[in-house]
Amino acid sequence: MTLIAVFPMRMRWCALRLATLALGLPFAVAAYAADAADAAATPQAQTRSEDAVATAPKVDADKLFGAIVKVSTRSVPGARSAATLGNQREGSGVVIADNGLVLTIGYLIVEADDVKITDAKGRTLPAQIVGYDHASGFGLVRAQVPLDVQPIALGDSAKTAERDPVLIASAGGPGAAFAWIVSKRQFTGNWEYQLDYALYTSPPTPNWSGAALIDRDGKLLGIGSLIVREATTEDPKLPGNLFVPIDLLKPILDDLVREGHRAGPARPWIGVAADEVQGRLVITRVSPDGPADRAGLVVGDIILGVGADAVRTQAQFYERLWNRRRAGDDVPLKVLQGVDVKDVNVHSIDRIEYFRPRPTV
Repeated sequence: MTLIAVFPMRMRWCALRLATLALGLPFAVAAYAADAADAAATPQAQTRSEDAVATAPKVDADKLFGAIVKVSTRSVPGARSAATLGNQREGSGVVIADNGLVLTIGYLIVEADDVKITDAKGRTLPAQIVGYDHASGFGLVRAQVPLDVQPIALGDSAKTAERDPVLIASAGGPGAAFAWIVSKRQFTGNWEYQLDYALYTSPPTPNWSGAALIDRDGKLLGIGSLIVREATTEDPKLPGNLFVPIDLLKPILDDLVREGHRAGPARPWIGVAADEVQGRLVITRVSPDGPADRAGLVVGDIILGVGADAVRTQAQFYERLWNRRRAGDDVPLKVLQGVDVKDVNVHSIDRIEYFRPRPTV
């Protein structure tokens, strides 16, 4: 059975229509989906679909979807991440090793006290946190009960290109949706997070957290992180999802399994969310009792520079913040507070130090 044969083209576009309604996306997107659905129903499109099925690699769909699990977590009491992520979190994970090792998106397991996975057989099983990497966004957990599934092999995200067809597999909703890679570019998030490149897909799926991005050979290309308004860089701007490329996991996987984190010094973290507003970098959130908070930074301050280097974008800010610095170093910032330009010295930390520890009793 081929993956393409499992979900024919007409069903694919019906799923897009439903997702459009569920997410309340603009009417233009709904119209685009409807036009595409009509085009897909033509004899020519059906012929192309049949040709794709005939030439597609053979993939055992049952084994593939057997490796997709639900990840459910409850955070520790007083979790600092609860304000933005909630105390109860749920998403998907992918079994990537025979010993029950599950790859997911890290924000599901940050400050988690209780972790469970639900397998394809409907069994809810205890799991333990193995590792977390803020730089990439990956998280690892391990089932404490044998899963008896075939792990999904890691693919090659560097070789992907725009217009590549992909399958998004998750433990929620319909479980699978077809999409296309529509962009491959840098991503910056306001939570002191940046990827040299991310994989953007469209149409969007509502069950993106920890979802598996699968190529035509049934290999894992990435892990779902976000839903985005503009997955494409050119008009028409289409909504979609952002996936963390699997190639970022390969050099740190052994470290995460062995130590719980990547080897080497951690990046400096100061605890601000800064957004690009009219050519300025405006602080929109300060982590309570974090380094920036203790240094006196507040919402509304404008970051003008790091040391002698001016910054106007998140990418510039992170380049100057992380360049030749490690967690524990002081970070000299130039900020505009009201009408005053001030020099503020922020003592950075490893972001992991900010989180509440799991109770040991």
